[in-house]
Amino acid sequence: MPRPSLPHPRQIAPHLVALWPGFLLACLVAAAARFLSEHYGAPAMLMALLIGMAFNFLADHPKTAAGLEATSTSLLRLGVALLGFRLSLADLSELGWRSFAVVVGLMVATILFGLALSPLLKRRWRFGLLTGGSVAICGASAALAISAILPKSKQLEQDALFTVVAVTALSTLAMIFYPALFTMLGMNDAEAGFMIGATVHDVAQVVGAGYSVSDTAGDVATMVKLQRVVMLPVVLLAVLLLSGRGGDGAGSLRLPGFVLGFLACFALNSLGLVPAALADLASSLSQWLLLIAIAALGVRTSLAALFALGPRHFALILSETVFLLVMALAAMTLLLP
Repeated sequence: MPRPSLPHPRQIAPHLVALWPGFLLACLVAAAARFLSEHYGAPAMLMALLIGMAFNFLADHPKTAAGLEATSTSLLRLGVALLGFRLSLADLSELGWRSFAVVVGLMVATILFGLALSPLLKRRWRFGLLTGGSVAICGASAALAISAILPKSKQLEQDALFTVVAVTALSTLAMIFYPALFTMLGMNDAEAGFMIGATVHDVAQVVGAGYSVSDTAGDVATMVKLQRVVMLPVVLLAVLLLSGRGGDGAGSLRLPGFVLGFLACFALNSLGLVPAALADLASSLSQWLLLIAIAALGVRTSLAALFALGPRHFALILSETVFLLVMALAAMTLLLP
C-alpha cells in the first residue's frame, strides 16, 4: 500500500489561511458565551451551542466551512487530552476507595441502563452509550469525548449536540433543585456533597450546587465529581471495544492519539512532574479549546434538525438522570451509612 504523502510546505500556508475565517467565527462565539457565563451565570457550553446555532447559515459558506470542520474536530481532541491536567491519583484516594468503588458502580450501572433502554425507545445503541456516558461521567465534556471516538456520521453530530444541550439543561436544573432535595431528606453536609458530586452532570454545576450548601459540601462534591471524571479514559476504551465489534467497518482497534494524550497528562500530573501553575494554565486552555470546538459544532448544526430527532431522545437522557439519582440514594442508604 502506498504511503500517504505529506503536504508540501508551500501548501500548508494557504491551507491555514483557508481555515482562518471559520476558526475566528468559532472563537467569537466562544468569547460571547464566556462573557454571558461570567456576567450572568449562564452555562458556557450551552451558550456556545445556542449562539453558534444562530450562525448556522454560515455552516456551508465556502469561506467558513473548512475552518469550522477543522475546529470542531482537532481542537476538540486537543481539549480532551489537556483535561488530564485537571486530575491526579491523589484525587482518587482522598475520599477513600470505598467511595470510589460506589462511584464506579453508579457509572457502570448508568451506562448499562442507557444501553438497555435505548432500543426500547427505538434509538440506536450508540445513542444510549453516548447519553449514558455523558450522564454518568461529566456531562458535555464526556459527550464530546465519546463522540470523537465513535464512527463519524451526520447523525452522530446531531446526537452529540442534542446530548450536550439536554445534559447541560438537566445539570443546571439539578444545580438548583438537588441541594434543597438533599437537605429535605435530612442529609448532613458531607452526605449532601457526596450526592451532588455523584449525580450532577457537569463540573461547573457540581461546584455551584455543592458550595451553595456549605464549604464542606462543596469540597466533598468536587472530589466525588473528579472521581467520576477520572474514569473517562476507561469509558473511552470501552467505547473503542464496542465500536470495533459494531460491524460498521470501524477497522482494527487503535487507541486515538488524544486518549493517549489524556493518559499522559494525567500521569504527569499524578507524578508531580508538572508545576501547579502550568497545570492550571493547561486546564484553562482545555476549557477554552472545548468551548471553541463546541461553538464550531453549534454553527454546523441546524436547530430544525435537532427538533426532528423527537422526544424519545430527551426521554432517554431524562430517564438516565433519574436512574442515576435513585441509584445514588440507594447506595447512600445501603453502602455508605
